[in-house]
Amino acid sequence: MTRVADRLAALLAARFAGGPPVRLRAWDGSEAGPPDAPVVIVRSRRALRRLLWQPGELGLAQAYIAGDLDLDGDLAAGLSGVWRALREEGPAAGPPGPRQLAELALTAVRLGALGPRPPAPGAPRARLRGTLHSNARDRAAVSHHYDLSNDWYALLLDPSMAYSCGYWTRPDAPSYGLADAQRDKLALICRKLGLRPGARLLDIGCGWGSLSLYAAREFGARVTAVTLSREQHAFVADRIEEEGLGDLVEVELRHYRGIRGGGYDAVCAIEMGEHVGDAEYPAFAARLHALLRPKGRALVQQMSRGATAPGGGAFIEAYIAPDMHMRPLGETVGLLEAGGLEVRSVEALREHYARTIAAWYRTLEDRWEECVALAGEPTARVWRLYLAGSGLAFTERRMGVDQILAVRPTPEGESAMPPTPDGWTAGGARR
Repeated sequence: MTRVADRLAALLAARFAGGPPVRLRAWDGSEAGPPDAPVVIVRSRRALRRLLWQPGELGLAQAYIAGDLDLDGDLAAGLSGVWRALREEGPAAGPPGPRQLAELALTAVRLGALGPRPPAPGAPRARLRGTLHSNARDRAAVSHHYDLSNDWYALLLDPSMAYSCGYWTRPDAPSYGLADAQRDKLALICRKLGLRPGARLLDIGCGWGSLSLYAAREFGARVTAVTLSREQHAFVADRIEEEGLGDLVEVELRHYRGIRGGGYDAVCAIEMGEHVGDAEYPAFAARLHALLRPKGRALVQQMSRGATAPGGGAFIEAYIAPDMHMRPLGETVGLLEAGGLEVRSVEALREHYARTIAAWYRTLEDRWEECVALAGEPTARVWRLYLAGSGLAFTERRMGVDQILAVRPTPEGESAMPPTPDGWTAGGARR
């Protein structure tokens, strides 16, 4: 009788130019494939059935989330090994066509894996309705990701609850960690924006308030923080009260299109531009310009992808960040300038994000039992896959992230920008 792993390995061999990039361990205990490759564990026939019903990335992800499919050892290391093998041996020969799907179905018949569609994994899946990037749909998309629970994010993030790329100024120092990198990121943003006591800052997509509270506490800025997430809004309001910053910080639950007033000295959007949408981004850029006073500064920290991979992929869309849109960096710069802003500085932080995500991933693994107890194992596995894959994407330059500093010049071209960026690297806080 042919072993299960041999049958599955034969399917893979036909798909990859250099042979299977993984070693397979099947539910019958058999193994096949390169002995030094990452080991994929196919725990049951249901994994194969999931791929029949949902071929491609989403089917693989769902099999992993449900526990039908696994990688032996550390997931991040395993995925890195798979990508390395693909680079060295050659990629898959395009998406599976009718012939490949027929071969998969025949193998499933021989292995007794045919049957009804398996139940969906237990993790919540985004199911959005309505017009793309309408206020209501944007609110639902934000809620899916950010309203998982404040307790969940408190498990993963540093005490400031900063959920964006850190700035690792001393990554090799033994005592330097995630909290330090996030503090240094917040300080860098405040210095680039030229904040000073009394300056008016608008923080669009404020998250759990790390930047808003820091700008008020350390620079004396008067901050309006805006979020679409009810969980975040409640959290920031509580922290404002706890820290006694009610005279400097206010938090609003509203869409960026509903922000009132203007004349801000500084506006920032830290990793929220990815949620704006391609068609909507020109209006978003013009809105940033309109909210600033002349000579006011805007800082956009935003992720980017190559021209051939503008979205987050089927797994990200379904389980993490629906309706997310990313584009090459140069296109975003062009859109900001077309909105009336003058871009003065771009700083690439790609390697910084790889370090930041690695820190979150280590925390997830170290506190695995707590994460499972809080959100359930399927959701914890979603996040394990999300962090492992995202970290690898930044490490291997399939994704980037950048700080884009811009100014609203006067009609005469005055910007009031410093002659050099030297002041951004040190000092600037009021105490």
